[in-house]
Amino acid sequence: MKHTYKIIGMTCNGCKANVESALSNLNAISNIITDLQKGEVVLEMTKHVSLEKLQETLLKAGLHYTIEMPGHEKHAKAEKPVDGNGIFYCPMHCEGEKTYTSQVGCPVCGMDLVEQPKLQTVTEYTCPMHSEIIRDEPGDCPICGMDLVPVEPSDSEEDKTYNDLLKKFKIAVAFTLPIFIIAMGELIPGNPLAKIFNQITWNWIQFLLAIPVVFYAAWMFFERAYKSVKTWNLNMFTLIGIGAGIAFLFSVFALLFPEVFPSDFKTSSGTVFVYFEAVTVILTLVLLGQLLEARAHSQTSGAIKELLKLAPTEATLVTSQGDKVISIHKIEKGNKLRVKPGDKIPVDGKISEGHSSIDESMITGEPIPVDKNKGDLVSSGTINGTQSFVMIAEKVGSDTLLSQIIQMVNNASRSRAPIQKLADRISKYFVPIVVAIAIITFLAWKFFGPQPALVYAFVNAIAVLIIACPCALGLATPMSVMVGVGKGAQNGVLIKNAEALENLNKVDVLITDKTGTITEGKPSVESVQNVDGNEDERLLIYIASLNKYSEHPLAEAIVKKANEQKLTLLDAQNFKAVKGKGVTGVVDNKAIAIGNDKLMMQINASIPISIKNQVETEQAKGKTVSFIAVADEVLGYVSIFDAIKETSKEAIAKLQAKGIEVIMLTGDNQLTAKHVANQLHLSSFQAECLPEDKLNVIKKLQEEGKVVAMAGDGINDAPALAQANIGIAMGTGTDVAIESSEVTLVKGDLLGIVKAINLGKAVMKNIKQNLFFAFIYNVLGVPIAAGVLYPFFGLLLSPMIAAAAMSFSSVSVIANSLRLRSVSLSEKFK
Repeated sequence: MKHTYKIIGMTCNGCKANVESALSNLNAISNIITDLQKGEVVLEMTKHVSLEKLQETLLKAGLHYTIEMPGHEKHAKAEKPVDGNGIFYCPMHCEGEKTYTSQVGCPVCGMDLVEQPKLQTVTEYTCPMHSEIIRDEPGDCPICGMDLVPVEPSDSEEDKTYNDLLKKFKIAVAFTLPIFIIAMGELIPGNPLAKIFNQITWNWIQFLLAIPVVFYAAWMFFERAYKSVKTWNLNMFTLIGIGAGIAFLFSVFALLFPEVFPSDFKTSSGTVFVYFEAVTVILTLVLLGQLLEARAHSQTSGAIKELLKLAPTEATLVTSQGDKVISIHKIEKGNKLRVKPGDKIPVDGKISEGHSSIDESMITGEPIPVDKNKGDLVSSGTINGTQSFVMIAEKVGSDTLLSQIIQMVNNASRSRAPIQKLADRISKYFVPIVVAIAIITFLAWKFFGPQPALVYAFVNAIAVLIIACPCALGLATPMSVMVGVGKGAQNGVLIKNAEALENLNKVDVLITDKTGTITEGKPSVESVQNVDGNEDERLLIYIASLNKYSEHPLAEAIVKKANEQKLTLLDAQNFKAVKGKGVTGVVDNKAIAIGNDKLMMQINASIPISIKNQVETEQAKGKTVSFIAVADEVLGYVSIFDAIKETSKEAIAKLQAKGIEVIMLTGDNQLTAKHVANQLHLSSFQAECLPEDKLNVIKKLQEEGKVVAMAGDGINDAPALAQANIGIAMGTGTDVAIESSEVTLVKGDLLGIVKAINLGKAVMKNIKQNLFFAFIYNVLGVPIAAGVLYPFFGLLLSPMIAAAAMSFSSVSVIANSLRLRSVSLSEKFK
């Protein structure tokens, strides 16, 4: 029998191999075929194996994946936490975007899990005098009448982890320091310690002092090492556990049974060399490395935390009884909210009364306040200036722009870049290779080293195990991605995943739409002319009545023009949008069509030569012109102007200076497109494009080996955005376009593309620096620890120095990643 199952959480070839290995242990399974892309496994069985048994087998193998029947994955997905404190993820993303509900350490690499910031914060209020009073909104204390104040937030798990590590580190130092002094006693002038106790007694004292370090402060390292061997997910802690564990057990055995050791291991006084100081110093230094990493990790997610600080906690609700302060979580769509000077705007909405200037720098990266008037949109988390206004709530909770930015940054921070596959492949074989090198080192020193050969062999093998650091390799990519994604968010560039960052570094061609991308996207109707070249109010009523059913920016401009002239619109029937051509319908029992010449041909309406000449004149001035047909007869045209954004010319020049070809694809006519292209010095453009035309152009460029980025903001752009290597949606665009893209520009400005490409280059440069450092560190460190320099320079690496180097290697990778926070995305990046 053959069954297909879904595997939830399987993200890489390592996951695939682990699943196949675990399930093959079941005798009833005769063959396994795994499809990583689909997340499926096909099992051929000699007899039926229950789903529960399959799940139990995976868990026993230490694999935290969920196996489900296809079509029944809801249970598994519902269990996957997506938000809030108490949700953790691995900083090395060993299992992709998988999250965990407890901070027990990554099941693959053993590292401390990092807490995901809670995206929707809930503020509670309490009385300063009566702490038992807890409310979810401001108010008065029912006991004493005092104003309730916000409850101070408790320490996050991240802070708890750091404080726990700090406590253990202090204990480790307190016990390790005297052990180190005892071990180095012979180097103290006069060796005063030898006058107090003999060497055997001092060895026992070292053993007793080492117990709190090994069995309390650093015991977690041995637990992780045991778990890694049990599940065969070999990692940094495997090496630390083996190295420090062997040294400790050797020392204890030497203390108890000194007579079994050869003379090579004995001092002049007859005692065996013990390594309690090496063990405790190694463990203390590793603990210090973990402590520094815990602090550094909190800084890598600093961008998300800064965004979270923007989230307001309360708002002023305008009611018929007066203003009322309410919790942000009680705001509903349609509520009227008063925003006072200096207040954070509580949710996304539209100004209904008043005006002000808004500081939007926290979500656009632009420091200049933006003037907002009645009817303008405002976003949650931005800061009001000096005027008070009333707004209508339109998007609340997780639908606000700020919430979506935080969610996107959070998701992108946990995604894996393709370049990480290199580190993954190496890490898979890293630990077994290091163990093999340690064994070879021991044998080489034992048979070819100077006396005491066994001591040299033992110490150098331990140094090899301790200095190797697979975590530096594993952290190289995700740390840069996390910091880079946060940096982008602070500059109004939202990155959907790490792959997009990598592809931004490779872009050869930028395909851009015209309306709303190069132009303002706020078209205005200049005139509606009839066949005689005169303004025609009747034609405006017809086309406005029809276009009130369309979401297109040009349609909105036509309706706005009719409203400004206070015209009464008519009912329309049979409305139909013809992609890339225009719209048709019935108004006042007349067939109405408005669109380009292709639409006129489709409805068999001939265009009078007089109108055609007038239209071409308007188009040559860069205006968008649509023909108007009534009862299949062209009676006039509408002329619409959409200004080019001030920043478009500068942005395109910068992109071209970087060697990126910029091509404009627009549904507009040839003359209008040519005018815009000339204004922007574009070498290539294509007019009268249907959605499939844009798609085909991108496919053709990709077949030529080009890496194509596509910038657009409309529903018509969604297929092209999805096809491009990098889809870039203007934040002013439609939800469909944003969903189809890998990059979203909050401000909807082409200069944002320059920032995005600079960001991609900066992040990739940083990742390569990290990988180079990690590779070189291990390539040089392991041979030096093995003793390759000894025959030439007489140099050996103490296991304690090796431990210090290993601990700081990961910290240095994180520190280098944090440099991305200071990169300027506005300047040219070479």
